[in-house]
Amino acid sequence: MAKILIVGCGDIGSRLAQLLADNGHEVTGLKRHPPEDKGNVHYVAGDITNAGTLAGLPENFEQIFFIVSADGRNEHSYQAIYATGLDNVLAKFPTQPWLFVSSTSVYGQSEGEWIDEYTPAQPDNPNSLLIRQAEQKLAQANPDNIIVRFSGIYGPGRDYLLRLARQSPAIQQQPPYYTNRIHQQDCVGVLSFLLTRRLTGRALEQYYLASDDDPAPQWEVISWLAERMKCAPPTAKTAGPDAPMNKRCNNQRLKALGYRFLYPSYKDGYATLIDQTKR
Repeated sequence: MAKILIVGCGDIGSRLAQLLADNGHEVTGLKRHPPEDKGNVHYVAGDITNAGTLAGLPENFEQIFFIVSADGRNEHSYQAIYATGLDNVLAKFPTQPWLFVSSTSVYGQSEGEWIDEYTPAQPDNPNSLLIRQAEQKLAQANPDNIIVRFSGIYGPGRDYLLRLARQSPAIQQQPPYYTNRIHQQDCVGVLSFLLTRRLTGRALEQYYLASDDDPAPQWEVISWLAERMKCAPPTAKTAGPDAPMNKRCNNQRLKALGYRFLYPSYKDGYATLIDQTKR
């Protein structure tokens, strides 16, 4: 069993902390406002943008997870987390192996092409560029550090598409605009899976793209959701032939390692969500 620090215990981080603790690991969660009921996870109050709040953390962790999210969608918030915050944590734990949660937003491709870990990651906006720079900093700091790029996360409490589908929205139908997603339970599953492989001595790659098996056009997804919820269907939005089409994520590296998705398609995950809302 390993001594693990999880930096950033929001929805994904707290779920992972509980799973790993239940599996026998010694887990510390760093969170600005720790929960009162700590259970078998040891929570510590700390703000990674303030290096002084990290001073009391022990330095003998065997694995660091970095699972943070910016307070806002502005560049200042991303700078605080992925530059200042990352630097503070990396200065405290420069030699331990990390698992860093990143995003497929680091890919700037927009013509519907397939992407994987070999595809050049060249972001087209300042926030994603800061995430990419954080990836590069970690990759250079230690070749054993792993970067996991999640696509759009959905699940309980992350129901944007359900709310959108209920509004009979105007959606780009042609050319297709591709969407990629991963259920929050698979986010936790992927991170736990990679840790287990690492602890058993399995050789791992430095980058993994984590998205389900079914990248699908937004029109198809919203139409299916509307039909499933018995809502009015979307309307086709006029778009020129040069309209952006986003990209399609290939998860074969992760699956070749042995991971099997709990929710391989949006239909699997959203069907469960819809059923839960009816109860």
